[in-house]
Amino acid sequence: MKALVLSGGNGTRLRPFSHSMPKQLIPIANKPVLEHVLANIADLGVTEVGVVVGNRLEAISAALGDGSALGLRLTYLTQDEPLGLAHCVRLARDFLGDDDFVMYLGDNMLPGGVEDLAERFRATRPAAQVVVHKVPDPSACGVAEVAEDGTVLRLEEKPDRPVSDLAMVGVYFFTPAVHEAVAAIGPSTRGELEITDAVQWMVERGDDVRAVEYTGYWMDTGRIEDVLACNRELLRDLRPSMAGEADADSEITGAVVIEAGARVVRSRIEGPAVIGAGTLVEDSHVGPHTAIGGDCVLRATDIADSIVLDGASVCGVRGVRGSLIGRSADVGAAALGTPHHRLVVGDHTRIEVAA
Repeated sequence: MKALVLSGGNGTRLRPFSHSMPKQLIPIANKPVLEHVLANIADLGVTEVGVVVGNRLEAISAALGDGSALGLRLTYLTQDEPLGLAHCVRLARDFLGDDDFVMYLGDNMLPGGVEDLAERFRATRPAAQVVVHKVPDPSACGVAEVAEDGTVLRLEEKPDRPVSDLAMVGVYFFTPAVHEAVAAIGPSTRGELEITDAVQWMVERGDDVRAVEYTGYWMDTGRIEDVLACNRELLRDLRPSMAGEADADSEITGAVVIEAGARVVRSRIEGPAVIGAGTLVEDSHVGPHTAIGGDCVLRATDIADSIVLDGASVCGVRGVRGSLIGRSADVGAAALGTPHHRLVVGDHTRIEVAA
């Protein structure tokens, strides 16, 4: 089995971050979303992975390299325009050859992994196996109508009146039969080749198309709120470790990871939290569910439930909550005071917050 990871989306809902970095590289628990995805794929025993990228090939390849650090061999495939998920399968035809493959959207987080679902596919080998998850409002997703035995009866993309509460979560298992389907369909009303249409074409032809339910935590990290929620979820399972330093005037409670070269001085860190390599936390309070990237500086700052990306500086600011602060951003205090701040700060930015 091979894998096809789709990382070409523009991430318009994650602006301003997606202007300067691929949305799939935004870190959750101090690791890019794409690394979480590729780790799940490596757990399946898959080694050959095609990564479909748009105009961010340089940034993604710089972050992932050739994949050897994760035990993978990555092949980068460039999609010049976002023409749909089925178009990605067409684009990857030569790479995929006649192998079965798992297709995985590069901004979807399934921390529980999909090993059991992959085993089911290998054991029964239907023409296609879609992964579904029960959601309260499936109208913004692809929706599956499924028989009691798991056979897919019908698929719809973002229907006004969903036929079920089973949303497709962005993980698909295919045999080579899918190549005929993606070649047969035309563009949707959005002008894209929809993978939902390709799988529906297989259903109508009478192919064996199955649905399997993923019952663990799932998040499409397409919005700031989703990224922060997923960060909270992953940090819940954090195991404490101390590779950096904390002085005698500091207090560390709960599950806290302090990476190599990080220093905590006269500060309080409440877990779950991660302090990245080379970061300085001084005279500050870092509250729960916070991930501070590498080479950051926090001074006289109170922050919780937030993500701070590499190289950022946050000084003299109190009451930072639910915030995502970009790479090399500089956040400092202004003269006037307010009791609470919520920040969404893009890369290489400076803002002043009233103290």
